[in-house]
Amino acid sequence: MSAAGKNLPHDSAREHVTGEAIYVDDMPPARGELIVDFFWSPVAHGRIRALELERARSVPGVAALFTCHDLAHNRFGPSAEKDELLLAEDIVTFIGQPIVVIAAESREAIAAAKQAISMDIEPLPALFTIDEAKKHGSFIGAPRRISRGNLEAGFRQGEHVLEGTLSLGGVDQFYLESQAALVYPGESDALTIHSATQNPSEVQHVVADLLGLALNKVTVVTKRMGGAFGGKECQATHPAAMAALVAVKTKRPARIAYTKDDDMCVTGGRHPFQNDYKVAFTSDGTITALKVDLYSDGGAFADLSHAVLARAMAHAENAYFIPNIEINGRVCRTNHPPNTAMRGFGGPQGVVTMENVIQEIATVLKKDPLEIRMRNCYGIDERNTTPYGQVVANNMLPRLMREVAERADYARRVEAVADFNARSKTHLRGIACTPVKFGISFNTKFLNQANALVNVYLDGSVQVSTGATEMGQGVNTKIQQIVADELGIAADLVIVMATSTDKNNNTSATAASSGADLNGSAAADACRRIRARLAEVAAHELASRTEDLQASPSTLVFEEGFALDRRRPEHRISWHDLVNLAYLQRVSLGERGFYATQGIDWNAEKGKGAPFLYFTNGCAVSEVVIDRFTGTMRVLRADLLMDIGKSLNPGIDRGQIAGAYVMGMGWLTNEEKRFAESGELLTHSPTTYKIPNIQDLPQVFNVDWIENDTNTANIRSSKAVGEPPLLLAISIFCAAKHALSFVSGERIAKLDAPATGEEILRRLTEYRSAAHATSAVVA
Repeated sequence: MSAAGKNLPHDSAREHVTGEAIYVDDMPPARGELIVDFFWSPVAHGRIRALELERARSVPGVAALFTCHDLAHNRFGPSAEKDELLLAEDIVTFIGQPIVVIAAESREAIAAAKQAISMDIEPLPALFTIDEAKKHGSFIGAPRRISRGNLEAGFRQGEHVLEGTLSLGGVDQFYLESQAALVYPGESDALTIHSATQNPSEVQHVVADLLGLALNKVTVVTKRMGGAFGGKECQATHPAAMAALVAVKTKRPARIAYTKDDDMCVTGGRHPFQNDYKVAFTSDGTITALKVDLYSDGGAFADLSHAVLARAMAHAENAYFIPNIEINGRVCRTNHPPNTAMRGFGGPQGVVTMENVIQEIATVLKKDPLEIRMRNCYGIDERNTTPYGQVVANNMLPRLMREVAERADYARRVEAVADFNARSKTHLRGIACTPVKFGISFNTKFLNQANALVNVYLDGSVQVSTGATEMGQGVNTKIQQIVADELGIAADLVIVMATSTDKNNNTSATAASSGADLNGSAAADACRRIRARLAEVAAHELASRTEDLQASPSTLVFEEGFALDRRRPEHRISWHDLVNLAYLQRVSLGERGFYATQGIDWNAEKGKGAPFLYFTNGCAVSEVVIDRFTGTMRVLRADLLMDIGKSLNPGIDRGQIAGAYVMGMGWLTNEEKRFAESGELLTHSPTTYKIPNIQDLPQVFNVDWIENDTNTANIRSSKAVGEPPLLLAISIFCAAKHALSFVSGERIAKLDAPATGEEILRRLTEYRSAAHATSAVVA
């Protein structure tokens, strides 16, 4: 019986709930271990005129202090710019930028050393907003563009034109386990690094480069992370490199673990965006032209900002065929910590802009927004090509929108919302149905590869090693199920090992929702190679047992713990016996597998190509209620419907869908970063930064997916599910705009994200004042 498609528990579920799961900072201290921390810049932009460390070096318990001068190299980064500094040199560019690495016997000694460091900094002008960066021409990299059709002709064809700007705030990944690394020095400057990272190979590469070591001297191990959400894709290199510097220089084990406050201050989050749009459309709601200018806040260094912007641009039209379109993008350089990957990776910022436009078109035409969405939705056999030239294959979007509207009783509830708002003097309600089309694959072609190592032991048990990292999303369990099915054995015979660069080399980050796709496919490749060899052994053995059975490898199947001839299933050999027989015949029971995604290509400069293997689609209906006097908003009901192909693990996938939606809710409603005028982050703990809690869940929360076994592009017809559902929360934002449209009069209801209580109350007050002014004029 197949393991794939079953509700196997997460491989660490028991350890999670009992507290037995081991994270980096849970590992016991080693003899001579040092604690590592860093002294950071107190200003957002400045020139270091003097740095005095002698008093700090003399603090009891302090083992060593290190600056940029102790590194072999100091520049790194995932983009071509490699513009990031591990330790500041003469100029600091954000509050929290590391300047001095401190190694000590205790945290008390570290705190005393920080106080003893004397530094003179000359403040320099700082930029904190996208508008300031645009004004001063402060950008990272070149502008990007995607276009199709004739924009001018498209605007002439439209009977209506509207334009506006949507501002989207940044948010924190807010993983439970902060950034952490533990480094053990070995012989001949070799290092073993236990890192809470989504990308062990990048940690390996950065550490080796900064310390002047060969890559084979650095081994990075990741057992699991306590959440990551993109924040540990590139930013995990920093703590690992600092601890590695200490380990190399002192020849002692070194441990670093950020506090939650420090982590939120220095680790970049989701990119803020400021998006300008202009759209033309006919009286029936057909969009004839769209121009979108996307500006992101990259922070002080490039990090992954170019890739994030590219994905935002590739999702700017979302689920709609727009014949004449121009999408421009630019990364702004500011004096905030470098913003980085976060679940959705730019896709949410592109999609929410398009859905905001749809809401406003509906307001102008006095039509239901769902009618506008259905009219412009990508078609099946025509009107099915994206602005960058990729065909939207296996398109379930029209079906999803129809089915979720029916399941959610959308039409009746739209009328009920209007009736409620006409009667209630204290509250407003809104409802919206929004789709998502989310491309699956890395935009950067060479990252779409993976390798795996599968070892079969003489008792029939199996170890699997891949480049995938487990951060709670269940990728190990899905790989376990894939391997069990490929070998025809029970899933409990398979264990997925900790990710390590000495077993899986040159791996890509577990990101882009592709962890199970890439690494599961590589593991399946290794299993098929092993199975082919075992089939030869089994065929010979079965033929020797039965004179009239002409067994051959091509007629054998592996299932339910046996290798058997599918023509005569009673002729079989058990998995355990077959493995031992193969060993006695000196047949290899281990194998490396490899997978490279086929059929994808992307030219970032031209904005053309097919960057995605396939699209994961979904649709959601959300209903909200707003207090007219406080602006407080609650989600009353949510109906989520997705196309995730053929689910590898329904329980894990259901959890991913629900959790992503709630995380998206936080991004668009409660989660807000606040800064002082100096650029200092004020909201750096759970007391000041509000993520959704159990009370914020919809009172009615329906999560489901359609049956779709036709996604032959991916392993076992599955589809990625980690990021796409987050964008379903855009229906909440649109529902809030719908609610505000009942009080905005003839004006289009405007709203920026996050739509906090303050933001909504500001809009309500604005519309109330405008209404009073109009009444006074009439009187």
